[in-house]
Amino acid sequence: MRIYTRTGDQGQTSLYGGQRVFKSHPRVAAFGTVDELNSHLGYLITFLDKDHEIKNLLTSIQSDLFAIGSSLAGKSLSSHFLLSRTKEMEKLIDELDIKLPPLNNFILPSGSGQSCLSHIARSVCRRAERHVVSLTKEEGKVDKKIISYLNRLSDLLFVIARYLNYRFKIKDVIWKKLS
Repeated sequence: MRIYTRTGDQGQTSLYGGQRVFKSHPRVAAFGTVDELNSHLGYLITFLDKDHEIKNLLTSIQSDLFAIGSSLAGKSLSSHFLLSRTKEMEKLIDELDIKLPPLNNFILPSGSGQSCLSHIARSVCRRAERHVVSLTKEEGKVDKKIISYLNRLSDLLFVIARYLNYRFKIKDVIWKKLS
């Protein structure tokens, strides 16, 4: 099977089930941004040699994101799956956060390279969430648990970024208000 099909050369792509839409369609923006997030997580994983637990977690999340992307393209996805994975992330957030110094201010996305990559993934996750919200408002045919999942994932990526800095003994840089 060839990688190229030429079917997208006129600016359209196929959704699950065969429906053709323009690549500028909100649905394509949503699953495309989820795919972009997945790539950012893959890149972050390459720098987590000693963090096997986080590496395995992010690899598992990458599989989730493939399922979510397929769902956004029209394939059905279990709401129970999304709910249970979101709850698992909440538990992980709490477990990691308790190891970190308390946070009372906004922080700048900085520190170790791994932490910065997690912050970039978090930002892309927020963008994916915004695209899914827009799609939901426009079509209403999106499982709202995808929004919850992405929202919690961005929180998890924030905590992972802080945890990676903490592990490298790098303090969070507190944002200072301009006077």
